[in-house]
Amino acid sequence: MMNDKKDQMQNESGAENKNDTNQSENTDKLEYIMKSGSVISSSNNETIHCLTIIGQIEGHYLLGEGQKATKYEHIIPLLVSIEESDEIDGMLMVLNTMGGDVEAGLAIAEMVASMSKPTVSLVLGGSHSIGVPLAVSAARSFIVPSATMTIHPVRISGTVVGAPQTYYYFERMQNRITDFVCRHSNVTKEKFTDLLMRTDQIATDVGSIIDGNEAVNIGLIGGVGGLNTAIEALRQMIRDRKA
Repeated sequence: MMNDKKDQMQNESGAENKNDTNQSENTDKLEYIMKSGSVISSSNNETIHCLTIIGQIEGHYLLGEGQKATKYEHIIPLLVSIEESDEIDGMLMVLNTMGGDVEAGLAIAEMVASMSKPTVSLVLGGSHSIGVPLAVSAARSFIVPSATMTIHPVRISGTVVGAPQTYYYFERMQNRITDFVCRHSNVTKEKFTDLLMRTDQIATDVGSIIDGNEAVNIGLIGGVGGLNTAIEALRQMIRDRKA
């Protein structure tokens, strides 16, 4: 009788310790999400790092306190750690961004495109402006049907020196973006330029707003799909790489 009671107390103690451990792990995971905007998940011997690009991409200048921002000085070291980690098998990049700093966004896109590990991007809500190169930078890209992408030429606010050199600089920067997008997707340069310069879709600007199905039809994004589709594609890429 005493042994049964002792065993029961040990089982209850073990269950409490297990619950405490799970609660501690969940707390650590939540804190990691809050600090880095990302999470690491493991299943079937495959470990995926989920990275989010949310709000406006902050570059060389600080944004206001009321704005949600993704800081490129946080993302770039994180990408390096993902690439170098022996524990991470692949990366899922989830985008819902209005765009932001051109050079910072393009720098992040170039780093993602140069990663050797399997990468998949998923556009939720929207991936506008410099978010377009980010969406196509992964090895495979997906977009939900309700998401949109705004494509427009490079623009700048504030004082601009009205000299030929200024406009030439804008043109070169736009060419860098166009070349990157066309190299990492199936959209043609002619089609992408046409979308850039349309005048009948945006009231105060030139450019285009396309939805998920249209983005896939023109070859900008690889396929229409949600979270399950993107994760399954990434896991298949990981399995193929290991094989």
